[in-house]
Amino acid sequence: MPIHDEHTIKQILEQSKTIAVVGASPKRWRDSNSIALFLANRGYTVYPVNPRYEEIDGMKCYPEVKSIPASIDIVDVFRQSSAVPDVVEDAVSAKAKTLWLQFGVVHEEAADQAEHAGMQVVMDRCIAVDYRQLVR
Repeated sequence: MPIHDEHTIKQILEQSKTIAVVGASPKRWRDSNSIALFLANRGYTVYPVNPRYEEIDGMKCYPEVKSIPASIDIVDVFRQSSAVPDVVEDAVSAKAKTLWLQFGVVHEEAADQAEHAGMQVVMDRCIAVDYRQLVR
């Protein structure tokens, strides 16, 4: 069952250091771009994930989460819900701690798969909104 408890979400945000942004885009009007920059400006180490780009906003871009040469705390997903099962498989391979599905991204079966693999799951929530509301 995805996490909805604000205390737990706040703990995830405060304890995490590294975030992979899956579906990252260099297009400034895309939420994935502005939120990746928002998170980087808040002190997180952000790794854009998109096989179409080598770099986004000065940050090296990776084709998949498991190719990132660091431990990943949060996999923040900006993809269509239909893509989530593949993202979960990648995140599990990378031994990521938390799967975060942005507003409108819902996939119950993939969320269950992530939880069974030991990941925490936050679904249908914006990481930037929660950060602004919960972390000070």
